[in-house]
Amino acid sequence: MSEEPSEMLLLMKELVEKVKRLETTVYDNNNMLMKSGFVVANSPTPIMNAGGSESVDSDRIAKMEWSEINDMVKKIEGGY
Repeated sequence: MSEEPSEMLLLMKELVEKVKRLETTVYDNNNMLMKSGFVVANSPTPIMNAGGSESVDSDRIAKMEWSEINDMVKKIEGGY
């Protein structure tokens, strides 16, 4: 049993070292993957779209009837 923790520790150290080498290889400025654009360091941030519907501002909501608000909430939740 005493060998298991030391084996796990060695395994973890080896994995960490391999990940560090991989990161160095991928992010190297002379790397062809970086130059070709297949690997990027900064990716775009995704934007959530609520099903393509128009955005609802607070002024429009303030003028709605309760039934319209309930319908809008049902659509947002996925019901029709």
